[in-house]
Amino acid sequence: MTEPRGAGAVGGPVLVDGDSDALDERGRKFDSVVNRFVPYFGLVIGTVLTPLVIPATLSYWLVTGLLVLATAAWSYGFTSQNTGCRAETSPRWGGVYFAGLLALSALLTYLSPFYGFQAFAGYTHSFAFLRGRWRWVGIAGTAVIVAYSQLGGSLAGNEFTPTYVAGLIALTVVNAAFAGGFTYFGLLTSQLSQRRREIIVELNEANRRLSETLEDNAGLHVQLLAQAREAGVLDERARLAREIHDTIAQGLTGIITQLEAAGAGDADPDVRRRHMDTAAALARESLTEARRSVEALAPGRLAAAQLPDAIADMAKKWAESAGVVLILDTTGDARPLLPELEVTLFRVAQEALANVGKHARATRVGLTLSYMDDVVVLDVRDDGRGFVPAGAPRPSGGSGFGLAAMEQRMRRVSGTLDVESAPGDGTALSASVPAIPAEVRS
Repeated sequence: MTEPRGAGAVGGPVLVDGDSDALDERGRKFDSVVNRFVPYFGLVIGTVLTPLVIPATLSYWLVTGLLVLATAAWSYGFTSQNTGCRAETSPRWGGVYFAGLLALSALLTYLSPFYGFQAFAGYTHSFAFLRGRWRWVGIAGTAVIVAYSQLGGSLAGNEFTPTYVAGLIALTVVNAAFAGGFTYFGLLTSQLSQRRREIIVELNEANRRLSETLEDNAGLHVQLLAQAREAGVLDERARLAREIHDTIAQGLTGIITQLEAAGAGDADPDVRRRHMDTAAALARESLTEARRSVEALAPGRLAAAQLPDAIADMAKKWAESAGVVLILDTTGDARPLLPELEVTLFRVAQEALANVGKHARATRVGLTLSYMDDVVVLDVRDDGRGFVPAGAPRPSGGSGFGLAAMEQRMRRVSGTLDVESAPGDGTALSASVPAIPAEVRS
């Protein structure tokens, strides 16, 4: 896995998976190299330094050489990857290995205190291959061998007097405390680093799942919006059908009736003229209704300007005609939204201002359009007489607009409409729609 993961839920940079894997691999390789080669380090140092102090008799080197080879073979057999690393894979074999290593190291240290450098292997392998409290037993056993070598071992010719035993015990405690402490904290640091890497991997996985969930939610939101749009189209068709039937169709029927009456009244010019004038008036009224219906489908201002500008232009003209002080504000990064969302917000703003002019008796109106990360909110506030929202009249049917009609518009685009008002305290209307950009399509 090498896909990078950016800053996520933790609020900061997160290591990419490839970096985490590389750190894990380097850590494993380092531990493997140390565990495999540290047993030979003390053997090499002891073998090099011993001839500088101890006379090289044949019998001595025969015994010492055999012990060195036996120790090397013992470590190789239990820790080498070629033999399956039995000491690492099985706690029982690890105990067997360490007991043998400790015994061989003790014999070598008795022959030469320079083999006390086998402590490197003792301290390291006690934590690598032993488990639980046996690790501290291994540390203590290694510390005894080291303390014996520090006191000169068999070369010093010291007898096991109380003073010698006390010194041996004191050195053992000091060696065990320092070496065991450093080894323990090294292991603890390694475990903490491993845990941090695991947490990073978990965070990366959580960020990946969160990203996928957000993408799925965005797709689902678009699908819901498309379904709401289809339902809105059906509702709008039904509304237009009712409006055409109630206005344009009836007007055309009246025009036909008047024209037929005018044709039948050729003998009376006055009657004919009256029917013709009535037909012309009906035609003009029907044309006005037709234009109003067409304009209701898509606001012309949105075709030539962005939503904030279109709402501002419409609101300023309304304020001039209504004689109301208007305060306009746009916050956030204004960006094009799906046309259905912009039309809905425009119509809600238009109807909200119309309601203020008809009912509120307000002197001041504030209109704010807020662009946020996931929603766009339209707020309309006035200082009018207010009302009780629960008892507000709601139109039912027809082509008129009111709070109910605005709520229907908002539901069609998965939006929400909140109204807060009280008698004498003005009215606050808040319309929120999802901030789906214009380029997103189902």
